[in-house]
Amino acid sequence: MIEGVRVIVGVSGSLSSLAAVYRAVEEAGRRNAILVPVIAWSEADNKQLRPLSELQHTAHKRLDTVFEQAFDGYPNDIVIHPLVVHSEPGRALAAAADRPTDLLVLGSGHHGRLQHVLQGSVARYCRTHAAGEVLVVSPSELLESLELTARSGAPMPFLAGHKWASRHPAHAS
Repeated sequence: MIEGVRVIVGVSGSLSSLAAVYRAVEEAGRRNAILVPVIAWSEADNKQLRPLSELQHTAHKRLDTVFEQAFDGYPNDIVIHPLVVHSEPGRALAAAADRPTDLLVLGSGHHGRLQHVLQGSVARYCRTHAAGEVLVVSPSELLESLELTARSGAPMPFLAGHKWASRHPAHAS
């Protein structure tokens, strides 16, 4: 692994974030880089007035669930350093991608017009504030990849037996 080369990916659990995770795993493997999946949480997520520690725990579980759904566990052939951050997503991701050699992979989230005006675009914020390259992946790229895989008769990447599949998380918390 090349020292200092990292692929950071924003994780939310949405389809666009799942597409970003697939692409980030691919890029980390290709670049022999450390994968840094980032999930951000804030008090705005606290609709039921839960303790902050519970929100953090829920964010960790969401991160594990995304990798379980995508790859049947954490990929075992790349180094993973997950990051759960108490922050707004744009700020958390830009802060994580603080090196010029970093690649930040984001899903192209689709918000309603009002939500976009109120919250702004995470991708736009990251393009302005991240130190390295920012790659935005659309859900359609994931769907096209899965469709091609299905047509070729190859096993789907998220099924057991895939080269990335691992039953045990290979990450440090």
